[in-house]
Amino acid sequence: MIRNPRELAGRLNERFSADGVTLAVAFDEVTMQVPVTVYKQTMQAIRDEPEFAFGLLVDLCGVDYLGYGDQKTLEHPRFAVVTHLLSVEKNSRLRVRVFSEDDENPSVPSVMSIWPAANWFEREAFDLYGILFEGHPDLRRILTDYGFVGHPFRKDFPIEGYVELRYDETQKRIVYEPVSIKPREITPRVIRQRGEHG
Repeated sequence: MIRNPRELAGRLNERFSADGVTLAVAFDEVTMQVPVTVYKQTMQAIRDEPEFAFGLLVDLCGVDYLGYGDQKTLEHPRFAVVTHLLSVEKNSRLRVRVFSEDDENPSVPSVMSIWPAANWFEREAFDLYGILFEGHPDLRRILTDYGFVGHPFRKDFPIEGYVELRYDETQKRIVYEPVSIKPREITPRVIRQRGEHG
């Protein structure tokens, strides 16, 4: 039974390093970065091979690395898909990250044929980040409305200038109105020094 994250990383490294896969262990968690060219076959292997047996897809999300930290330029492509997997049989967890090679039209292969639970997660990443999932049988928006333009979780998405729709009770129809999002300052108002109590 695999329990030690370093042991899991070692076994994954032995099996997949020839494919360009890289591994990192931090805070007792294993992160595997997979090239997009071997992403689907690697995901199939870590589910099906008894040594790994990652039978459960827990989460899948998009990430936009534009302006990550203090970086002005990215050292890697802008968009990634991060998947969290669980092996009940081996009592281990794994994070898998794959970058899209195209920042203008990001896309990665769908893993829905491997884990059907990926369906809505991939639709959500498509809707909010604009990441296309090649091979997904029903890729369409899931959270934004019918006429929504753009992808709201992209870091360059403007918070003003777009429209939203709502049902107007007086007109008995759906109406489009300018989005009314007020910028919020999320910096704390009171900053306490270490040792202060309050």
